[in-house]
Amino acid sequence: MSTAPASTPAADPPASTQTVGMGEVLPHVRPPAELPRPPVVEFRKVTKTYNEGQANAFTAIRDVNFVVEDLHDKGELICTLGPSGCGKSTILRLIAGLGPQYPATFGDVLVLGQPVGAAGPDRGMVFQDYTSFDHRTVLDNVTFGLECQGVPRRQRYLLGRHWIDRVGLNVGTDENKFPHELSGGMRQRVAIARTLILRPRIILMDEPFGALDPMTRMNMQDLLLELWHEVEATVFFITHSIEEAVFLGDRIYIMSNSPGTILKEMRIGQSDRPSKEMQKEPRFQETVYYIRDVISQLEESRRAGT
Repeated sequence: MSTAPASTPAADPPASTQTVGMGEVLPHVRPPAELPRPPVVEFRKVTKTYNEGQANAFTAIRDVNFVVEDLHDKGELICTLGPSGCGKSTILRLIAGLGPQYPATFGDVLVLGQPVGAAGPDRGMVFQDYTSFDHRTVLDNVTFGLECQGVPRRQRYLLGRHWIDRVGLNVGTDENKFPHELSGGMRQRVAIARTLILRPRIILMDEPFGALDPMTRMNMQDLLLELWHEVEATVFFITHSIEEAVFLGDRIYIMSNSPGTILKEMRIGQSDRPSKEMQKEPRFQETVYYIRDVISQLEESRRAGT
């Protein structure tokens, strides 16, 4: 008498991408093997502990892994979201090579396949605080990096006036102003022009619009998208605003509570209208609500101590 073969348990179906409004939640954070192109930035099990070995040691991020592919002639705009204190700025400054976040305590931070060294002109940084030099005019602020590189004055001033105009300032009336004569939005335009004039391969932006009023903030978001397409760089953008991340980002990383790690990776559809119009779209709002729920649950679990 023949015996029927034992049945084999069905394998779990592979995890699939979840569509949420104008975004897609990937089934996992992509490893390097899933990228069709080499990465421009890669984190390999990166941990940062401040005051290691001391009583006040604090681990900001732990085992952070992600890869961002090198998209030639385009670049990606990467936004990072998460609960307060999750280590977003730590990640940004590790890429920049800026202390005290740099260097990592454990793991590897790679840019174009090479370990990050000190800060360099290939990585431009725009901070939330207005970082203009108070004793220099707008034109001399914008061209500061070129001056440090030894570019002749005539050439750097020509480029400086081009970028003053590109960020929406008036060359005729604004180039000789000093920072104290500018509004907050104008000072951030100067900071962006000072970064973009160097055409860095990677642009790192840490809450650059956080101190601006809502209307100016939306105008600056529109400007950033326009200029980013011109410089063709990879942009890492840190923000607390979910709406800002959904509008700007090609990709969003959602971080866990501290010590932070990457919980979710999302692809976001391209915004094709100004910020104030996109935010009215139901698909846009659906994506915002999804991310808000994820972060709210993280914050609730932190308060509950779970």
